[in-house]
Parts: sequence; C-alpha cells; structure tokens
Amino acid sequence: MKQVTAAELRDWIAAGKDFLLVDVREVFERTQFNIGGIHIPMDELPTRVVELSTEKDIVLYCEKGIRSVIAIQRLEAKGYNNLYNLAGGMKAWKVQP
Repeated sequence: MKQVTAAELRDWIAAGKDFLLVDVREVFERTQFNIGGIHIPMDELPTRVVELSTEKDIVLYCEKGIRSVIAIQRLEAKGYNNLYNLAGGMKAWKVQP
C-alpha cells in the first residue's frame, strides 16, 4: 500500500499536483477539523465509489490512518491502484509544520 506523509501531502498541495483528497471520517470529525477534499464516510464508500477517479491519484485520510487503510484495501479489491494513505492521518497533519 502506498503512503504519503503529511509533509509530502503539503508539498503536493503547494505544487498544485492534480489528485483527489478523500476524507473517510464521520461528519462530526470533519466538522471539527478537515483539510479539504471530498467527504465520503467509510460506511458510504460502497455506494459512492463512482465518485472516485481511476485516472488520477487519490489520497484517503482519517483521524489516525487506520480507517483510511481499511478503505484503501476495500477499494483495491475493486481494482483501484491509484490510492495513497495519509500516514498518521489528521494527527500527523496537525503536528507537521
């Protein structure tokens, strides 16, 4: 499984890299803090998979990086191979300068 660190993701954003950012957390978590992208809670992923591109990189994130790993595993089983996990999730993002 491919990973991207918080620092690398910040570099991607700063460089204007074309990718899709997907938050798989619950609504209340996203309301408290998020870094953008589209919001697809993990339990909605099976019915909203059509919203995900197979043409560009996709970074999935959650609070600690665990749910996003599970989401990636499920998507890889459906043939996606353009997925990255935000290593450490929002916890890592908040401490990365």
